[in-house]
Amino acid sequence: MKYISTRGQAPELSFEEAMLTGLARDGGLYVPAEIPQMSHDDIAALSGLSYEETTFRVMRPFLGDCFTDDEFRDIIAKAYAGFDHAAQAPLKQLAPNHFLLELFHGPTLAFKDFAMQLIGQLFQSALARRGERVTIVGATSGDTGSAAIEAFKGLSNVDVFILYPHGRVSEVQRRQMSTPAEANVHALALDGDFDECQARVKDMFNDFDFRDGVKLAGVNSINIARVLAQVVYYFSSAVSLGAPHRKISFTVPTGNFGDIFAGYIAKQMGLPIDQLVVATNQNDILHRCLDGQGYYKGETIPSISPSMDIQVSSNFERALYFAYGRDSGAVAQLMDELASGGFDVSQGALQALSETYDSGRCSEAETLATIKAQLAASGDLLCPHGAIGVKVAGEHRNPAVPMVTLATAHPAKFPAAVKDACGIHPPLPTQMSDLYDRSERVTRIANDLTTLEEHIRKHISK
Repeated sequence: MKYISTRGQAPELSFEEAMLTGLARDGGLYVPAEIPQMSHDDIAALSGLSYEETTFRVMRPFLGDCFTDDEFRDIIAKAYAGFDHAAQAPLKQLAPNHFLLELFHGPTLAFKDFAMQLIGQLFQSALARRGERVTIVGATSGDTGSAAIEAFKGLSNVDVFILYPHGRVSEVQRRQMSTPAEANVHALALDGDFDECQARVKDMFNDFDFRDGVKLAGVNSINIARVLAQVVYYFSSAVSLGAPHRKISFTVPTGNFGDIFAGYIAKQMGLPIDQLVVATNQNDILHRCLDGQGYYKGETIPSISPSMDIQVSSNFERALYFAYGRDSGAVAQLMDELASGGFDVSQGALQALSETYDSGRCSEAETLATIKAQLAASGDLLCPHGAIGVKVAGEHRNPAVPMVTLATAHPAKFPAAVKDACGIHPPLPTQMSDLYDRSERVTRIANDLTTLEEHIRKHISK
């Protein structure tokens, strides 16, 4: 199994090499050279299996010979041992043929735990075998950072630096990043928005002297291992609802496109997915692009769904790569145009995207109204991101086809918004009940590449 860059100028890598590399040296993102196939019988055989066994069967073909079966099973067991629900990703029915996929039962209460806990164990195993140490740098709009810090804190082979936009994450998200005491993890509050955090991370990867000097690695959703780990819950939920014997649809609240691109991979593997619906908040660049209006950056407007406050969706590059028929030259040209403000999508590529993805937008008022209405209708308390998904799903779903809306975070991560919507202040789970009492450790830092690189060099373990 080999992995190639969306921009076509970086060498092919194995799964382990692509995972440890993160961003390709040509600035592109790694994708599988070929997408493994699962037959009707392979998918049917997943019925009744544990989430761990489903993970093994769905992901194993992507790993090649980088890990033995026993190694991978052990990694999976360690990754999901800390989840507080026996099913890891349980389904809950909201209405006839509409289901909520609860992805918030991991240690940081967000869907990022599914990929990050697994990638943490994969990194540790690979680095220990190689006798190497790396510096992980990531950008977050809220959930990725806390999931990364939780997954890598205290591990012996990594230092972790997470950039988040100062003042633009919820208090729970911030405290999840700033309260761990382990010396190898560092929360950096950048003066800027998420897109600027993400841009500085990419700048560091493109500064090859710095990149090679600190052995830089990335665990944002630019990392293909992150995306592949998220493919699993599409299979587990779809099979629970009758796949492969019938089609299933999914609605995904997303800003960086990685979570729904995992659904595309699942569909390409053979999972009978009817609709993949992109749900956006008021920062609706993805919806506008899929609606034929081009991909043009605007101002990032802070919202009550901060994990989606994004204008530059990294994983959309992967979607464009496949929509343009794997034409890496075309993708490289589009990314050059994006650096100058944006681009139009060709008619053929837009047609390919429209055949794969639907999309919708949800305003702030509609988000609050959906939280209140769903609580009254079913007793389910949604976080603002899940509410966006539920609202958009309701506008797009075919009543004859089961629709699964991804609930990407626990409502307790966004208590102010939830209380504003319905008057309920959602409590933190027991294991996190002292979060507001823990001491914080965070560095506020300028939006400046030199300053960031100097800080990281100074604080990595020697």
